[in-house]
Amino acid sequence: MLATLMRWMKANKLLPQISDTERQALEAGTVWIDGEFFRGTPDFGKILAENYNRLSAEEQAFIDGPVERLCQMLDAYPIRQTRRMPPEVLEFIKQQGFMGLLIPKEYGGKQFSWLAISTIMAKIGPVSATAGTFVVIPNSLGAAELIKHYGTDAQKKHYLPKLARGEYVPCFGLTEPTAGSDAASIEAEGRVFRGEDGTLKLKLNFRKRYITLAPAANLVTLACKLHDPENLIGKGEAPGITCVLIHEGTPGFSHGGHHEPIGDPFYNGPLYGKDVVVPVDNVIGGPKMAGEGWRMLMEQLAGGRMVSLPAGAVGGAKAVAAVTGAYSMVREQFGIPIGLMEGVEDKVGKIAALTYMLDGARIFTCSAVDAGQAPPVVSAVMKAYTTTISQQLLSDGMDVFSGAGVMQGPNNILGYGYQSAPVGITVEGANILTRTLMIFGQGATRCHPYALQIVRAVEAGDAAAFRAGLLGWSGHFLTNLGRAAVRYLTRGWSAGSPVTGPTAGYYRRLAWAATRFAVLTDLAMLAIGGKLKVRGRLTGRYADVLAWSILATGGLRRYEAEGRKAEDLPLLQYSVEYALAEIQRAFEGIYANFDAPVLGLYLRTLGSALLRLNPVSRLPSDRLSHAAAGAIQSLSDQYRRLTANVFAPAEDRPAAGRLLKAFRLVTEAAPALAKIHAAQHAGKLPPGHAAEFAEAASAAGVISAGELATIRDAETAKLQAIEVDEFTPAQYFRDSRPEDVAGPDQRSIKRAVNQ
Repeated sequence: MLATLMRWMKANKLLPQISDTERQALEAGTVWIDGEFFRGTPDFGKILAENYNRLSAEEQAFIDGPVERLCQMLDAYPIRQTRRMPPEVLEFIKQQGFMGLLIPKEYGGKQFSWLAISTIMAKIGPVSATAGTFVVIPNSLGAAELIKHYGTDAQKKHYLPKLARGEYVPCFGLTEPTAGSDAASIEAEGRVFRGEDGTLKLKLNFRKRYITLAPAANLVTLACKLHDPENLIGKGEAPGITCVLIHEGTPGFSHGGHHEPIGDPFYNGPLYGKDVVVPVDNVIGGPKMAGEGWRMLMEQLAGGRMVSLPAGAVGGAKAVAAVTGAYSMVREQFGIPIGLMEGVEDKVGKIAALTYMLDGARIFTCSAVDAGQAPPVVSAVMKAYTTTISQQLLSDGMDVFSGAGVMQGPNNILGYGYQSAPVGITVEGANILTRTLMIFGQGATRCHPYALQIVRAVEAGDAAAFRAGLLGWSGHFLTNLGRAAVRYLTRGWSAGSPVTGPTAGYYRRLAWAATRFAVLTDLAMLAIGGKLKVRGRLTGRYADVLAWSILATGGLRRYEAEGRKAEDLPLLQYSVEYALAEIQRAFEGIYANFDAPVLGLYLRTLGSALLRLNPVSRLPSDRLSHAAAGAIQSLSDQYRRLTANVFAPAEDRPAAGRLLKAFRLVTEAAPALAKIHAAQHAGKLPPGHAAEFAEAASAAGVISAGELATIRDAETAKLQAIEVDEFTPAQYFRDSRPEDVAGPDQRSIKRAVNQ
C-alpha cells in the first residue's frame, strides 16, 4: 500500500521535483534558526543563547587604523568623475592586507572573523564603491575562499600568500548572457585532452559578463562545465561544473572592455576565452575536484551571502541614518528644523528603527557563520531583504534631503548611493528570484522537519522511511493546527516568552506567527505540491513571513546582547512592530490567493475575516515613530553608538563633513537657544526665530558671549551645510576640455558664508 502511495505521489508530482544541481544546493550548508520557524515552535530561549559576537581588539584596531585611513584617502567625487581607482589607494589596500582578510595568518593573511570582514566592508562601501570592490571581491566567493577550503597544498602555498599581498587581484567568472540567476545553466565549456608533452590539459571556451573587478584582475576563477570524452581524469565523460584558475596573459584569454554600472562606478566587465589552454592542475582542488564546482559554490554561498552584500546594505543604511538625522535638524523651514515636522519625523524614525534591526541581524548572522553555521536560507534572506530595505531607506533619506538630494556634485551625500542601490538588489541572485524561488522553495524542503526525509524516501522507494516520515509529518501538522488555534485565541500568550518586561509580547507574537506559518507551509506542500515552483507570488509571501521573522529576531537578539538599553527600546519596538505588520500583510496575501479546492475557498472567506479580526500586528504608532526619530536627531552617545563604524569625514571636507560639523554646532547651540525660547515665553524678548534674537539675548544677559558665538557659528555652518553645488558652463557641459571639468563653482557657498 505504501509503495502504491509513493508511486502515486511521484506520478502526480505532489512533492517537489529535485534536479541534481538543486540536490547539491539543498545538501549544502546547515539549517539554523530557520528550522525553528518551519517547525512552528521556535525555541527563543535557545535562539537567545546563540552567539552575538564582538570584534576582537586586533580587528577593532584595524578598523580604527588602516580602514579609517583608507576612507580618509578617498575623495569620492573625482573618483566618480574619472571612474579610476587612484593608484596610491590601490597600493595602500594591498600593503595593508585588505585583500587577505579571510586568508589564514600562516599564508600571510589577517584571518579576521566574518563579523570583522562584514564591518570593514560596511564602513568602506558607502564611501566609495570603486575602492570597496577591491576589498569585497578578494574576500568573497572566489579564488581565496575556494582555495582556502578546497585547494591542494601546492595551490594554497602558491596562491594564498600572493592573494594576501595583492600580487594577484582576483575576480570570479560565473554569470553569462544566458545564465544569470540560473547559474547552473552556464555554457562555458572546458574539455580535457592530453597535450603533446603527455600532460593532461583543459581547453576552455567561454563568454562571461557582469564580472566585478574583471578589467583590473590578473587571476580569474572560472566556472565552466567540464567534458572529458576519453575519461582521462577518471570521473566520466561529463564531470560537471568545475572551477578553474586562469592567469592574465594566457593565450586566447581577454578581459574585454568595461561595463558601466549605475550609480557609484566600480570596475566591472566581460571575460572572453577562445581555446584557452591551462594545465589540469589549475582546477581548484586538482583533478579530484573536477565536477565538484557547483557543490563548492553552494557550500560557500550558503554562509557567504550573509557577509558581503548585507554588509554593503546595512553599512549604507547606517550611513543614511547618520546623515539623515543630522540633516533633519540642520535644515529649517517655517522657523523650525524640518525633523520636528511629523511627516519628516516619520521618515527619520523609520530609518533609525529599521537600521537598528538590520544591524542587529547582520551581527547575529555573521556570528553564526563564525560559529560554523552556513544556512543557505538565512543567507538568502539576508541578501535579499537587507538590500531591498536599504534601498527603501535610501529613498526615505532622499525625501528628507529633498533638493539637496537630487542636485549632484561633491556635496551630494545620498544621490550616488540611491542610484547604486539596484546593484545590490541584482547581484548574487536577483532579489525577485531569491524571494520567489529560493527562500521558500529551498526552505520548505530543507528546513521542514519531515519534507526532505519523505522526498528522499519516495525517490529511493524506501517504504519504511516513507512511513516514518509520513507519520511524523501528520503528527507535526495536527499538533501545529491545534497549537495555532490556541495561539490565535490567546494572541500568542500560550507560547510563553524567555524574557519578561516590555519585549516579552514580541516573542509570543512571533511564535504565534511561526505556528501559523508552519501550518500554511504544510497546507501548501500538500495541496499545491510540486506546482509551488511556478507559484512565485504565493511563495514570495511565504518568504516575507520567514524573512521578517528572522530580521525581527535579529533585533531582539541585539537588544538582549547590548544589555536592554532603555533608550533603544523605542527602536526595537518600532522595528519589531513593523516586521510583524509585514508578516500580517504577507499572511493576508497568502489567504487571499491560496488557489486550492475547498481549502482555498475557506482561506479566502472566513479565514481572511478571522485573520483581519485578530491581526498579529499593525504598523508602529506615531508615538513610536517620534521616539525612534529622536535617537538620531541629536549628537548624543546613543547617536554615536548607533552609527559606530560609519565613516565620519573631517569637518573641513565637503558633503557629510560640513553637515556633521553643522550638526555638532546645532547640538552645542541648543541649550543657549532654549534659554532664548524661555526668555521669549517670559516676554523678555520678542517672539520669532530664536537665533535672530541672539544679539539681543546676549545684551540682555540671557546668554553669555560664548553662547552667542556658538549660535553664530551654528547658523553659519547650517547655511554652508544646506548649499548645493554650482557648475560653470565649461564644467557642466562634458564636451568641454578635460582640464575645465575640475569641480563645482564655489560662489554660492561663499556667498552664504559671507552673508
